[in-house]
Amino acid sequence: MTPVKSLNTGHLGGSPTGPIFQYSSLGCTILQMIMCDLEDVSHHIQDRVSSIQRMLDLSVSELPQNKMKTLGQELFAIEMLLEEFEKCVGQQKEQLKHLQHLDESFQKNLQDLQHIQNNVPPHMPRKKDPAITEKSVVIQKEASDVQPAETKPSKSVVRMMEFITMSEFEGIPQYMKGRVLYDQLNAAVQSINTAVAAKYKIVNQSVKTLNNVSRKLHQRFKAQETKDTKGQHFIVEEDIQEFTQMKVDKRFQGILNMLRHCHRLRELRGGGITRYVLL
Repeated sequence: MTPVKSLNTGHLGGSPTGPIFQYSSLGCTILQMIMCDLEDVSHHIQDRVSSIQRMLDLSVSELPQNKMKTLGQELFAIEMLLEEFEKCVGQQKEQLKHLQHLDESFQKNLQDLQHIQNNVPPHMPRKKDPAITEKSVVIQKEASDVQPAETKPSKSVVRMMEFITMSEFEGIPQYMKGRVLYDQLNAAVQSINTAVAAKYKIVNQSVKTLNNVSRKLHQRFKAQETKDTKGQHFIVEEDIQEFTQMKVDKRFQGILNMLRHCHRLRELRGGGITRYVLL
């Protein structure tokens, strides 16, 4: 009887698609080996029992000494086979239990991967298309060959606040975070960026092209600028209320404290107004 070899599971930690078929094929192979071994042992035991039965049928008459010796050998062989059979069954039970544990672990990992795939935060960078990246590199190389005339930075380029990384979020003291979650903090960053983009879209336009509402906003934005805000991008609480759905309350103030802690903005006070300058 060929002993069943131990299962090598080292290859199950790969991608969640390929190893599924390898795992299924491996399980079928092991089951086939189990069935073949058990059938061989069963047939062999049946042959031995049949042989002993024929000898017992002849026991009504006096058996020669050599026949009695053969009968003893057959009984001893059956006993050894039964022990081997029990040992083989025990090994198969252990391997089956091991396969069940592997299946549970594999299914859990697959569910975790699916959950991660379905819950990627919207602010996380996406994998770029290699073809697009390659094309952009060629365009940049061609553009670098042409020596452009020296130009001043465009005022239309608006600074945006970078999202908070997980390591930065974990570095914020717990008393400062309170009950604010990682996704909620970055949602606030997105709202601030929305307000900044809307404000400076109006600021960078010509006053003549604006309607009455936008012209009043433009005047307010200009009135809030000081010599300390020159070349900086900033917003005030009124801008948050004007361009976003975020509530300016105690929770919002806590979020601003966390953003200051992460060096995303600083406060600039003056004229009864608190300006939040992007860093």
